Amino acid sequence: MSQAIYDALVVGSGAAGSFAAKELTAQGLSVLLLEAGPAVGPKDFDPARKTAVQKDINIWDRAMATANGQAVQARAVFFKEWMSHLFVNDRKNPYTTPADAPFLWIRGRQAGGRLHTFGRVLVRWSDDDFRLHTRTGEGVDWPLSYDEVAPFYSEVESYLGLYGQEDRVSTMPDGVYANRSNLTPAEEAFKASVEGRWPERRIVSWRYVAPEAERVPRALRDAQASGRLTIRYNAVVRRITTDEKTGLATGAEVTDGIAGKTEKVQASNVIVCASPIESIRLLLNSASAKHPTGLGNSSGTLGRYFMDQLPCLAVGAFPPVPGWMKDESAPPDPFYAASGGIFIPRFEGFGSGEKRSDFAYQGTVGRGPVAGGIPARMAFFGYGQMLPHADNRVTLASNKTDAWQIPVPHIRCVMGSEERDLLRRQEQTLIEIVEQAGGELEFIGSPLGLKEIGKGAYPNADALSRFLFRRMFHRSMSMGAAIHESGGVRMGTSAETSVLNCWNQSWDVPNLFVTDASAFPTSGVAGTTLTVMALTVRACRRLASARRLRTS
Repeated sequence: MSQAIYDALVVGSGAAGSFAAKELTAQGLSVLLLEAGPAVGPKDFDPARKTAVQKDINIWDRAMATANGQAVQARAVFFKEWMSHLFVNDRKNPYTTPADAPFLWIRGRQAGGRLHTFGRVLVRWSDDDFRLHTRTGEGVDWPLSYDEVAPFYSEVESYLGLYGQEDRVSTMPDGVYANRSNLTPAEEAFKASVEGRWPERRIVSWRYVAPEAERVPRALRDAQASGRLTIRYNAVVRRITTDEKTGLATGAEVTDGIAGKTEKVQASNVIVCASPIESIRLLLNSASAKHPTGLGNSSGTLGRYFMDQLPCLAVGAFPPVPGWMKDESAPPDPFYAASGGIFIPRFEGFGSGEKRSDFAYQGTVGRGPVAGGIPARMAFFGYGQMLPHADNRVTLASNKTDAWQIPVPHIRCVMGSEERDLLRRQEQTLIEIVEQAGGELEFIGSPLGLKEIGKGAYPNADALSRFLFRRMFHRSMSMGAAIHESGGVRMGTSAETSVLNCWNQSWDVPNLFVTDASAFPTSGVAGTTLTVMALTVRACRRLASARRLRTS
């Protein structure tokens, strides 16, 4: 009996993979989706898992996860023990970095990927990102503009039913919102104070999607409902297979993650959506006689220009408004905490000699429970722009493999002098904003180190937890902590300088597409997820349209 040949093979089921499966099946293609982890269901989101109240410093939860094989995942800033099963086991999934350049790789392997653990904030990028070189002389331009992506942003936003509101901020374009998102009284006071002092520093509400009540991403459910999708779980893709004569992709070599059996599957087109580092690794490991340095790597740029955004974390109190408010914009979820908060988008310089920010902040004020009369709590996470550098790259480790004997990635992501200067300004600007608004930071930290202010970090925590927090901070706040990694399979205008064209299509292998954030030429200063979804829809629609032309 001959093996089925699918119209398309999709690798990964997260933000990119789920939308690839939805779009391709909607266009009438038969699709095989390979997911390295298991399916998920209600049992994986049982509220009973939330047995212990999370403290400000959950040292012991992190220690338990470390003992259970999650030494890297437990270092994620927002790690919660009850969600530990939605992160990978690091013993089975190791990687390497230079000894002097640690990188925190946070990831999940299950249906939906990191969609179960990300902050659910979905914001648009602007031509400040897509036209970076034109506007600043730094980095590179994308081979497309905001206007080309905007219709797909709108389509994805409408489909997901986002919470948000129009704010008319040029650096963060408004989207399509089904529901309004609200600010707490403390956030409203913070906004009024900051914008009153600096009109160009806008404070806007989160644009976000509520948790999926069915737990499986809607795009994946709709693709399944089409009857044209086949999903194989615990399917670890080792390499993309190619035709020896034409060099075109023919499918993949897949190992059953539980049984260990390896086989080949066939497809007319391959869409790689495995997340940036995994996608780079897969393409490098798919080298062949026709593609000796990695699949689609005639430019020599595969794995290069890898980036993450520059992270910083700050926590403190906001005395002007005591207490807290429970945000009921979205229906409460029994497993997840409520979404919502404020975002400070990239802003233009104002006044003599002041530079544009090239960083943004996401935070909350007055959302953490406190006793009546106690100042509201505040927390911010900053995201700064990392420029694309050729020597920041992902390669294959020469002497280390994972649980399935596949070479693991070696990740080099090092800040240059530009990034260090920007990160210092990013931290100082946040301190300035908070203090002017009447807030009192207790600490701010980044890969540059931890700076305690006033009462110091978590003043109400026990002495041992505070000691361990200070000792371990650098391990949680290294590059990678932003979890917005991108680049390495970048798109461009020339086959000599990039891996993909403007449609996320391989220059060398026309039936190969890569639509996760590895395709990004620049890092941006806001979340990558909405852009990944929009580009995936755009690329898959292009693939389906071209296929119809060939067969008509």
